[in-house]
Amino acid sequence: MRTPHALLATAVTAAALAAAAVPPAPAAGAGAVPPPGTYYVQSVVTGLNAADASGTVEQHRPRGNEDRQQWTLRPDGDGHLLENTDSPGACLGRAGDRARTVSCAAAEARWQITPLGADRYTLAAPGADRRLTVAPKPAGATHPAPLSVGSGAGDLAAWYLTPADAPGGPMPPRGQRTLDQVTFLTAHNAYANGVDGGFAPPFVDLFPNQSRGIQQQLADGVRGFMLDVHQTPDGAILCHNSCTLVRRPVALWVDLQRIVDFLRARPDEFVTVFLEDYVDPGVLRAELDRVQGLSEVLYRPDRTGVRENGWPTMGELAADGHRLLILTDHSREADRSAGLTRDTFGVMYQREWTVENYWSMGPGVGSSDWSCYSRWYDANTTIPLTRTEPGFRPLFVMNHFRDAAVASTAATDNAKLADRARRFCQPAARKKPTYLAVDRYDLGNPAAAVDALNTYTYP
Repeated sequence: MRTPHALLATAVTAAALAAAAVPPAPAAGAGAVPPPGTYYVQSVVTGLNAADASGTVEQHRPRGNEDRQQWTLRPDGDGHLLENTDSPGACLGRAGDRARTVSCAAAEARWQITPLGADRYTLAAPGADRRLTVAPKPAGATHPAPLSVGSGAGDLAAWYLTPADAPGGPMPPRGQRTLDQVTFLTAHNAYANGVDGGFAPPFVDLFPNQSRGIQQQLADGVRGFMLDVHQTPDGAILCHNSCTLVRRPVALWVDLQRIVDFLRARPDEFVTVFLEDYVDPGVLRAELDRVQGLSEVLYRPDRTGVRENGWPTMGELAADGHRLLILTDHSREADRSAGLTRDTFGVMYQREWTVENYWSMGPGVGSSDWSCYSRWYDANTTIPLTRTEPGFRPLFVMNHFRDAAVASTAATDNAKLADRARRFCQPAARKKPTYLAVDRYDLGNPAAAVDALNTYTYP
């Protein structure tokens, strides 16, 4: 049953943070069926969860313990049952070629679970060539919601059984932690602070996303900076939506210089910049050329074997001096048509190195939507939050903010950040958030959630 988030406590207690930080027991080995417990049945292709929708089993956006998406796995003879935690006695089963909830006593409730490796499984009707399957993707649309049971093969018939209480392990010492094991406090629209300069037209600028300038954000422990950059006759300028009528906007190079200066003074720190990028690649390159010392600290994962060998440790990054990662949401395809790709001058394409959940929890006031699903899942793109590659795990950007930055709402939302990260987004992505992006980081103590997540690893 859905618990209205407005009814949850608006302060994160020490007990809640401790609960968020305690890792449960490790998962079963890759070649075995997971032990009995509560799981999400999660599509390898879409990252969406099997949910009981009034008897029909559909793939839905991950919503934690809401929306009837949790299933209790237990052995039954030579097979297994998956009983819905919200409907005792009702199991994930089959009715013809459709996935349905059926009585757990029915033969159609039993599944033969076969490991595929890499934590992937097939769920098949015992003794038959019929498997739980996501329907193929029609042209111009996403995969249909209803799940089918048929002769589907490949990834469409592959599933993760993701523990509801995700497994974890002890956190290594600071210098031995790999980049993807660490969680960083991240400021959404960090430039929209009203301190360093203008960021939006009149009236729109009454709702800044942050209340402190970039230098103070760095001093306060912010290590991820989301910046919207627009092209004007003056170069690459930081503005929200448009630079029209914006008074005294800040140039991108100015804020990057502040970050580079901080890193040169603090050789043990690592910072990531996310560009919502509306400029031509040549304009961006010229802007970066203005930043003194950038080349000394710029981190190039494309040149250090990350995709083959995984992310380096924080100690290795500090020793090499490469401690500023710049990512763009611009597409490589568009840049190729323009004749200059951004990675040639050190700006990485975000979709190649990260996964990211949809950016909004709803309007600036009222109830919030805690579902955690990929912002890059639509008719043209399928990049699930669960995406991994052999030897490489993308960094996970977890957005936790609304359409508009209302201070009282941000304070309430930020106080619940650890809970959403642990119960909703971590199992949805099958990885711990690397970046917790919030509005008004100075309210609701989101830094406490960062500290809690930095006490354990996943898996």
